[in-house]
Parts: sequence; C-alpha cells; structure tokens
Amino acid sequence: QLLTGRYRDTQTSITDSSAVYRLSHDKSTNVTLIDLPGHESLRLQFLERFKAAARAIVFVVDSVAFQREVKDVAEFLYQVLVDSTVLKNAPALLIACNKQDVTMAKSAKLIQQQLEKELNTLRVTRSAAPTSLDSSATGSPAQLGRKGKDFDFSQLPMKVEFVECSARGSKGEEGDADLEGLEKWLVKVA
Repeated sequence: QLLTGRYRDTQTSITDSSAVYRLSHDKSTNVTLIDLPGHESLRLQFLERFKAAARAIVFVVDSVAFQREVKDVAEFLYQVLVDSTVLKNAPALLIACNKQDVTMAKSAKLIQQQLEKELNTLRVTRSAAPTSLDSSATGSPAQLGRKGKDFDFSQLPMKVEFVECSARGSKGEEGDADLEGLEKWLVKVA
C-alpha cells in the first residue's frame, strides 16, 4: 500500500523484501524500506542481518488481534529493545497500530499502555531469572528502562512514537488507506 498506493493481500513471508520509497515532500529523497518476515521462527535472524544499518524501525502491530496477542507482541518487541546493537545505534522507533479501519481495533494509547505494562512484567521476570541458564549471554543482559521504576517508552535511548494507521481503508480494498501518520514519520526520520 505504501509503495504502490494500492491494497494487496499479503501472507506471512519467509524472506525479506526491500524497495526504494520516494518521500512525498521531496522528490529527490529516497529511503530503502526492508520488510522483515513476520514468521516467528525467522524474525530474529532477519533482524540480526539488518539491525546494524537500520536508521529507523517500524514495528507493526495488528490493532484488532492485539488483545489476544499482547504477550507475543511484547516478547518480540522486548527482544528488539534489549538488543545491544539496537540500543547502541538507537534508531527512531515507530509502533504502527494497523487495521484502525476495523471497529474492534484498539487505540494507539491503549496499545502503548498495555505494551508498557507487559514489557515491565517481562523486564522483572527476566532480571530475576538465573543468568547461568542462558549460555548465549555474554556478560549481563541489557536492562530495559530505569531500575526501580515501572517501564515506559520514554526511558529508552531512542525516540519512540505511536501512530494509528490502516493499510486497507474503511471500505475494504476500495477505501482510502490511512498511512498519513506513517508517511509523515518517514519524512521526519529520513
């Protein structure tokens, strides 16, 4: 939708795809967008490949399925946020709350609040876990947020923003998609 202006049905991919996106405000400015596979078993290995070069990350959340998937969404986001390369480079982060055209979609504000609560829980349980069981950890794992305070996104080294969007639009494939917030954010971080 972002590249062609047309809605296309998609499926969870098993490979990355990339495209050059021309920013609307400045016809001479392009950014390369890389769409990582959504399949659970592949996400982190593709993130590993591209994270060092990422100037910005768009983390897409299904606003309709969010309530039942909040733990899985928070788990993946946690892995991204405590990654040493991501923490060091601190790319701008946008949480894109998609499918806002659907009546049962959760708002960006609610998604932010629930993610902060779930990430705080993960942080507490992870810091209490014995580190000797994790043979892959070298040294101590990164601490998410500030010690002694409940987690919120303002504690991260990168700027985190939330936007409500819809790739499909309110009338299914015929409707106008609402990607304005995403497009404005891309212009800002480019």
